Parts: sequence; structure tokens; C-alpha cells
Amino acid sequence: MIGRHPLFRPPAPHHQPVAPMLETGRTRLVLTGVMFAAAFAMIGLRLVDITLFKSGAPHIADRAEAARPESARSDVVDRTGVLLATSLATASLYANPQVVLDAGKAAAKLSRVLPELDRAAVRTKLESDRSFVWLRRHLSPRQQYAVNRLGIPGLEFRRESRRIYPTGSLAAHVLGHTDIDNRGLAGIERGMDKTLRRSATPLALAIDSRVQHVMEQELSRAVRSFRAVGAVGIVQDVNSGEILALVSLPTFDPNDPTDVDPEARFNRAALGVYEMGSTFKIFTIAMALDSGRASFASRFDATKPIRVSRYVIRDFYGKKRWLTVPEIFIYSSNIGAARMATDVGTERQRAFLAKLGLLRPAPIELGEVGTPLVPRRWREINTMTIAFGHGLAISPVQMVTGVSAMVNGGIFHAPTLIKRPAERPAAGRRVISARTSDRMRRLMRLVVTHGTGARAETPGYLVGGKTGTAEKVVGRRYTAKAVISSFVGAFPMNAPRYVVFAMLDEPTGTRLTDGHATGGWVAAPVVGRVVARIGPMLGVQPVDADSPDIRRRMAVNIDPSPTGKRRLASF
Repeated sequence: MIGRHPLFRPPAPHHQPVAPMLETGRTRLVLTGVMFAAAFAMIGLRLVDITLFKSGAPHIADRAEAARPESARSDVVDRTGVLLATSLATASLYANPQVVLDAGKAAAKLSRVLPELDRAAVRTKLESDRSFVWLRRHLSPRQQYAVNRLGIPGLEFRRESRRIYPTGSLAAHVLGHTDIDNRGLAGIERGMDKTLRRSATPLALAIDSRVQHVMEQELSRAVRSFRAVGAVGIVQDVNSGEILALVSLPTFDPNDPTDVDPEARFNRAALGVYEMGSTFKIFTIAMALDSGRASFASRFDATKPIRVSRYVIRDFYGKKRWLTVPEIFIYSSNIGAARMATDVGTERQRAFLAKLGLLRPAPIELGEVGTPLVPRRWREINTMTIAFGHGLAISPVQMVTGVSAMVNGGIFHAPTLIKRPAERPAAGRRVISARTSDRMRRLMRLVVTHGTGARAETPGYLVGGKTGTAEKVVGRRYTAKAVISSFVGAFPMNAPRYVVFAMLDEPTGTRLTDGHATGGWVAAPVVGRVVARIGPMLGVQPVDADSPDIRRRMAVNIDPSPTGKRRLASF
């Protein structure tokens, strides 16, 4: 029997206790988790770096972001809600040349599906060492699909928006247009650019698409008939200053403004400034009546031309006698207007015109507004010529706004193309007395019933107004061969609501006008036709011009002097 040796030890067991094994496994799992977490953290940091800080290789996002429009633009609608301008989502094609495998083949394929692209130019872009190049902005869905089917590596699309004008050329000079990045370049798009970029609410204009269409149609007809080089038409609410129609011809399509003739792009209604001729006598007579320097009974010597230095002031059809104020207006006497303005004085004349906003640009919401041409030295001869519309050039918008104040009771309202909230009546400032305004309404009605504005008469609407024919300056001289012919009218004259203005630039007389191209022959008929069409649209109720009340309110004593023969013109 073998005894136990003192150095003998029994063998160790083949398993360890459970607790130490669990601890080891937990440690390994923790280490593995930390490694995965670190890996995901590195990936996450890299993604943050790429998307937010744009460091490293992916500069495409950086440059594409820089090329994006600043923001989407809100819609533009007319006063009745008709959509005039909106933005449509489009896809724009760009490339990372560093990823494109074969620039030549890619350019060839792209030029086949997008024929408007220049193959050589595209290849040059794709061979550049840049990481971002635009290839074609604002693709149609069909074009985007065709490019996608090519499967060319390195080509990508960015979602953008393109400005669209659903009504085409209607109100083009009001709306204006934008550039390829949706920044306003003209019209309301430029003048209200910040509002359109920051607001999600549609911008409601004062323009009425129906009235705008009528004015464009009638004015275009006149331009064709009289072969004019251009024309302007405006309709304004006399009690708010809102402009319901603003037309400048020739016009253009804002959907494609890149290839537009400068003449068509030019806004004659707001940017153009013109000597308005005899329509300016409205302001001269209102100024004289309101200042107290003249009344209907006042007489002025119009027996012969006025000579001042080398200047001679004549009447077109002179009466060669003393004329009352109503006669000066109805016969459109330059001599009588000049003498009347001289009686009022230069300083008062300048102050009166400044009060009407005629010596500074019109405060209207357009990107382009003309600055009046005012005499550097306002001498007596300037006072005389300005009295009948020469020597001071203003925009048609200013003319219309001033006339609105003359007929609406004497309150000046700044012109606006933005619809005024119904709950907030327009605030204005008084520029003439209500009594003077009433007298001006009577005189303007007299021009249509007994004077040169007869062709503006519209049954039921009591149109009143004033004709104007101003010779244009060619070189440094006035020429009778090129004139600005206009008519500014209001209706209904017993309680005016709207002023309507029509102007033709360099019209040519026809056989039907016996060769005449004056405001009474070419512009007054336009206003008459416009009033007949828009009156019912705007809810203006026709009145009976022969009713006793209307005849009393519109009556004018042409020669009220005690020694003169009493002649009462009533309608």
C-alpha cells in the first residue's frame, strides 16, 4: 500500500467558480460596446461636420446652398383674388466634375436630351477641377426624367422655384419680373421684394384684372389706329388713391423677360415724365380759384399773344378777346392760363404744385419711378408756361393722382398699387377746399358737353375731363410733328369715383380724324369707351343727365359778369 508522500498534492478541479467568469464576460461586452459607440460617434461627428460645417471634400452642398434663392416668394393676386404671380417648384441640374467618369460622353448624352445646352460648354464645365457647376436651371419634370434615365455619375438635382405669371403680359409693368434666382428686378417684384420674400400671405394688389384688360384692349386699339409709338392708361379710385389699372404700351411677357426690347420694358406710366399740355390747366385754375385770386366772374386779357423776351405764348384757336375763367378752361386758352398764373404768383404756384406732390417722385410701390423735371430757376416765364403744361414734366401717375384730389372734394391720397383694407379707410390731406373742388367738377363736365372733350361723353356716366396736346422736344426744339396727346377724365361728375387717363405718344392723324392727332380726337374716345365698359363692372349706377337735380349740380354760368351776356351751360 502506497502511503501518502508529504509533498503529494491532489490535482486542481477542471472548472472555475461562476462569479469570476461572469465578471470577465461583462468586461468584454462593455469594451465591445464602447468600441461600437466610439465608431458610431465618429461617424456621427463626421456627418455633422459635413452637413453643418461643410468641411472636407463635400463642398457641393456649400456651393449649391449659396446659389439658392434667398427664400420662396409669396403669390401676388389682384383685388378680387385672381392669381397674377406665383412660384412653381422645379428641379435644377448641377454636377460634381470630380465624380464624372467621362466628361466627353456625359456632355454628348446631356446635349441629346437637353438640346438647348452647348455641348462644348458642358464638357468644359465637367472637365473643370471644381466640385460644383450648374448645368441647367429650372428643368421641367419631363426633362428631369430624361436626365435621370442617363444614369451619369456626378449629376444631381436641387429643388428650386420659378416665378410664373399666369395672365401673361397683363399688367406686366405693374408686376415686373424676377431674375433666375427669384430676386425682384422690376415692378412690384422689385418694389415689394422684401415683403414678397418674407411673407407667406399672398400680396393683394389694388389692380382689377377686368379693368386692366379693358384699358389694355382699348389703348392697344388706339395705338394701332393712330400708329402711336407708345401709350399710357390709368384708372384710379379718387377716394382711396388705389390704382385699378396701369397700362404702358408697348408691353412684354414677364414669363420671358430676357429678350425684351427696351421700349417695351420701359414703364411710361410711372418712370416716364412728360410735359402734359393743357390737362395741366386743371391745376392752374384750381390754384387760382382756391387762392381767391380768381372767381368764375374774373376776366383775363386773351386778345393777343404774350411776348416775353424771345418767347411768344399763343392760343391754338384764339378768341382774341377777354375771357372768363370758365371760357379759359373750355376753350383751353394758353394766354388766359398764363395770365391767371401770373396773378397768383411764382411762389404760390410752386407751393401749390409741391402740395400735390408734383415736384418729387410719386410715392408708389414700384421699382422704377420717374423724377419730375423742374426748372432750375423758376422765373416768370416758367410760371406762365407751366400754367398750360410746358416747362414742367411729371409722370402720368402724378397727373392722375393730382386730378383725383381736384374732383374728390379736395383731399389728396397718395397713389398705391396695394389694396387697402376695407376696415381702414384711406387717410388723406386737404389740398383745396370742397367749394373749389365742386367748381372744378362743373368745369370739367363743361369741357365734355361744350368743349374739346366731347368724344369722351358716355351716356349715363357724366364724364368730365380735360384734353391736352403737348409738342415734344426733339433735339432742343419743340416740334408740332411729334406730340403727346392725352385726356384725363372722371366719372360720374356729380359724385366722382374714378379718374381715367389715356395718353398716346406721337399719334398720327387719320382720314377719320381729318388728320388731327390732338387729345380730343385720339385720347378722349379711349376714355369714353373705357368708362362705358368698366362702369357696370365697378357698380357705378347710370344717372339721368337731364334730371333737374343733375342739371342744377352741374350748371355753370359761363359769363357771370354784370356787363356780359348771361350764358348758362347746364346739362
